Amino acid sequence: IIKMICVGFIEFIRGVPLITLLFVASVLLNYFLPPGTNFDIVLRVIIMVTFFSAAYMAEVIRGGLAGLPLGQHEASASLGLTYWQSQRLVIMPQALKISIPSIVNTFIALFKDTSLVSIIGLLDLLNMSQTASRSLDWNGYDIEGYLFAGFIFWACCYGMSSYSQKLERKLDTEGRTE
Repeated sequence: IIKMICVGFIEFIRGVPLITLLFVASVLLNYFLPPGTNFDIVLRVIIMVTFFSAAYMAEVIRGGLAGLPLGQHEASASLGLTYWQSQRLVIMPQALKISIPSIVNTFIALFKDTSLVSIIGLLDLLNMSQTASRSLDWNGYDIEGYLFAGFIFWACCYGMSSYSQKLERKLDTEGRTE
């Protein structure tokens, strides 16, 4: 039953665009809550983005687990490890190592998707650039705001990608003899 609930949650969340979930968080969620209940819109958006990223991260980790050879499970069982010891000491470290590129890709996509919150009326970096370009004090400087926002997004994504590559090189045990 737990597996069916988890699969249903993951498939539902992955099948619905993030903008739809943000719309549900901003408008429809109040209809399902008891009268008089008032959640801050930022909290509702954080909850929906967390659900969205959790579903994608679960699928990434599942892919890493599926990429492990069956012999790893058998080897840990032959060492006399319990199921949880096997998961903690043998299986999960290897699955996470395999999944590093996909995990970082998910983080980068989520970071870039944060600009979607402007559609439901919350301010983000890109929306602040747009608001500044409408100001009379910034008249004629609209491109600079967008270039700055683009640079911030690029710098953060490049930093995450570089750290991922460094981590992959650090954890690379292929071809080394000890």
